[in-house]
Amino acid sequence: MSSILFRGYYRPSHTTKYTEESLGGDFDFFSRLVTSWEEAAKIPSEATRQLVVRSGAVLGKDGGAISQMIWPFRLGLGGPIGSGHQHFPWIHVSDLAGIVTHALQKEGLRGILNGVSPTAVDTTNEDFARAMGSVLKRPAFLPLPGFVVKAVFGSERSTMLLDGQRVVPKRTLESGYTFAFPDLSSALQDILD
Repeated sequence: MSSILFRGYYRPSHTTKYTEESLGGDFDFFSRLVTSWEEAAKIPSEATRQLVVRSGAVLGKDGGAISQMIWPFRLGLGGPIGSGHQHFPWIHVSDLAGIVTHALQKEGLRGILNGVSPTAVDTTNEDFARAMGSVLKRPAFLPLPGFVVKAVFGSERSTMLLDGQRVVPKRTLESGYTFAFPDLSSALQDILD
């Protein structure tokens, strides 16, 4: 069984909803990297059950996306990145581990699973900033301008922060996985309390 956890396979879009069957993987450095990793992980054998988990931004107490965002919010300086209108596919670390465990235990399950919350498809970066500010009881209205993000992270990496994807865990849900943290407020409460 092969398991790859990475974000960036799908083309940024404000309107397209991506499922596990959607095409992607050939529009920038990160999408080509993910495609190459997925290809390299394939074992040409019917005897091996292969599975790929494409994750969104992983939210957890120790590390992940939260550790990089928390201090501006705790200082009352948090807010959306760029316009804030870009979609923000996310997943609680417990659900990501749960999907991997589920896949290992579910006989016959193979192929692609999207490791994102089922409500992430409608979560924008502005929604995320507002929810994080609410849980921390801090204001969350100071945007981080896009030109600053590009200057700090460069054009390739800033694309992941300034452009979003609307990703749906269609096959993940159809496989019978039940999310422990399907909504952003419960996920952030668990992580930040």
